Amino acid sequence: MKSTVMSWIREQELSFIERLTGNILKAGPMPKHVAFIMDGNRRFAQKAHVQRQEGHSQGFEKLAETLRWCLNLGIHEVTVYAFSIENFKRSKEEVDGLMELARQKFIRLLAEQENLEKHGVCIRVLGDLTLLPADLQQLIAKAVLATKAHNKCFLNVCFAYTSRHEIANAVKEMAWGVEQGLIKPSDVSEVLLSECLYSSNSPNPDLLIRTSGEVRLSDFLLWQTSYSCLVFQSVLWPEYSFWNLCEAVLQYQLSYRSLQKARDLHREGQALQQMEADRSCVAELLQHRGNGKPVDAQSRQRELLNYTASREERVRCFLNALQHKRDTVFSDLSSQAVLA
Repeated sequence: MKSTVMSWIREQELSFIERLTGNILKAGPMPKHVAFIMDGNRRFAQKAHVQRQEGHSQGFEKLAETLRWCLNLGIHEVTVYAFSIENFKRSKEEVDGLMELARQKFIRLLAEQENLEKHGVCIRVLGDLTLLPADLQQLIAKAVLATKAHNKCFLNVCFAYTSRHEIANAVKEMAWGVEQGLIKPSDVSEVLLSECLYSSNSPNPDLLIRTSGEVRLSDFLLWQTSYSCLVFQSVLWPEYSFWNLCEAVLQYQLSYRSLQKARDLHREGQALQQMEADRSCVAELLQHRGNGKPVDAQSRQRELLNYTASREERVRCFLNALQHKRDTVFSDLSSQAVLA
């Protein structure tokens, strides 16, 4: 299938100089996952003397082009901030226009499944879909399920999303797990919260890029980007170029070692924190069981291993149940779309 101007991925080859530059960059460490705050669509529309809606449409076209550049550079996961919950505060005309644009793009996605399958693109939508119109919820569910089995590259679209809403939702999911008896309150941890986020199926972004000159995260992936390279560029999103992307990747490469060191230290800290939490739980159990009598080191170690194994099994069962609950939501919405 030949892609059209509406396609999610452009069928476009790089020029010789772009390929050469890409190959030079790929000699160094490359980000595997890049996140974009695609800012500047409205300012672009004002600058180009076109309707605001046209600016948003041009922004989508730039996303399709940028995905192709990412694939050419070997970047196989991209997350984009498409629509913040805060955007609902904009004028009704603009919000309605953005909802209509989203409808058009997800309808197009369903129409070009052959192209997406060829590239192995898996589309995920992260956010609170209940805030969206019912017909758009159903379209999104169909699109997500249609590409679910693809695994060559991943596009995560944050829609009706803010990071604080996502973190609050993750806390609610853990509370649900405790209420259902799937996990214990003592199983709640930083690592488990990460597993309950919308983005739990993805590694954290290596690189986050924001366009338009704004130097803030605007409630986007706050939890996930603690150890990411943050790059702020002045170019407006619809004017983004391959060279802007290369510049951002180069900045990532320059900070790669310090980022890796910080990530490794954080992972070690998490492991030690979990071990201390497990030891504390085991000490409490042994105290209750032995009426305060001393326990030898070998027995204590055996109890620790048993407790850790049982905790990991509880967490595994809980995460499976949580995934099933989320999958059911998408399946039900997709079924409603078929019935409609």
